[in-house]
Order: sequence, then C-alpha cells, then structure tokens
Amino acid sequence: MIKLLITGGTIDVEKIEPNEKYIFSETYLPKMLKQGRCKIAINSQILFMKDSLYITDADREKVVESCMNCKEKRIVITHGTDSMPKTAQVLGEKIKNKAIVLLGAIVPYNKKGSDSLFNLGCAITAVQLLPNGVYIAMNGKIFPWDNVRKNKKLDLFEKIK
Repeated sequence: MIKLLITGGTIDVEKIEPNEKYIFSETYLPKMLKQGRCKIAINSQILFMKDSLYITDADREKVVESCMNCKEKRIVITHGTDSMPKTAQVLGEKIKNKAIVLLGAIVPYNKKGSDSLFNLGCAITAVQLLPNGVYIAMNGKIFPWDNVRKNKKLDLFEKIK
C-alpha cells in the first residue's frame, strides 16, 4: 500500500487569476490514477490545497507529522514546484525509515500539455523501487532531497552539485 498525501500545487490548480491567486476546486488525483490505469493500492489523503509559495513552516510540519504517523512505508506527496525542495529538505532531515517521493507539475493537469500524469507515474514507480529516503520525481528524473533545485528559467529540476 502506498500513502498519497495531497497538498495542492500547480498539479491541482483549477485556474490562476491575474493577481496570482491560485484557485483550487478539487483534487484531480483520483481522476489521474484512473486515467493512468493505476492498479496499485493507494490510500490518499488531502492535507491542504495551496500553491507552494504559500506553504508555511506549520504546513510543512503537518506534512512531516502525516508521514511519521501513517502506517505506510511508501509515501508519495503532491506539492507545488516552487518550494518543493524546501519541503523535501525538512522531510529528509527528519524521516529516515520510509521512502518518500514528492512530485508536482509545471503545467496543471486540466491544461493541454500537462506533465502531471508523467510525473505521477514516475513517482509511484520510484517509491516502490527506491530505498528509504526522500526524493523528488520531476521531468523523468529522480533527485535525492539534498541535491536538487528548481531552475526557474528553464522550468525544470536539476542537481545542485
């Protein structure tokens, strides 16, 4: 069984208003899992629905507590891409006995050309194969929490060193 924790981010954005206000109406993750014909047992939980620019330290602690308190040893977390490395760092420093993979999207699921299904599939596969630790799955690559950053100019994730 895989635990899927949902925190919002571009993957679940319904629309972005001109004043940079992110509107969420629902999570698309059940639809995505169905569309991808996922046959893995997944226990999903919505923690909150926020763009990652607005995720607070208290929100990150809620993510950490949810990971620590769940019975599953394999966890996938949807997250906005802008502060995903920061959340991965907090998780990586505190949790050592589970495999945790964060993913997001540059283009929302409900928009043409979205990378969300690909990133979700990569994360679900990765969490089943990786040793315990915290990782980010984006752009078909897997990054350890302590060696990743978002290149905002290129809209992709890359190694730091």
